[in-house]
Amino acid sequence: MLTVMSEQSESEITDVSPVPTADTDIKGVVGSIKGFIGREGGSAKAVLQPIGAAGVRITLVGADGGILGDRVVADLSTAQAVVAEIDGLETAEWDRDLTSAANVSPSHYRKMAGWVARQKRFPKARNRAIL
Repeated sequence: MLTVMSEQSESEITDVSPVPTADTDIKGVVGSIKGFIGREGGSAKAVLQPIGAAGVRITLVGADGGILGDRVVADLSTAQAVVAEIDGLETAEWDRDLTSAANVSPSHYRKMAGWVARQKRFPKARNRAIL
């Protein structure tokens, strides 16, 4: 656990208090993934994907129907610990079998598209003169 040290002077440390980390919320991540696995037939595959400063995305593909889910944790070691703690969850890579098993619902597409999903008109491409 990380600690924060307050100093009155350069040589004297007066207060040491714990700093909350993402590891404290690991129970919530584990609980939600167990719920996902329960709804998806008792097993799923997890792809661990580093996403920069935000942490590591655990992308889940359910065994029963290939429904997608995801959670984000602080780092790769935390993601590996989450996968190791859950029965019925195995680490995988995006390969032909897994991508063909993944079933992306129309509502998931709309969620990923954000504001674009609700548009009826789109602006013309700015680079159309050079195309």
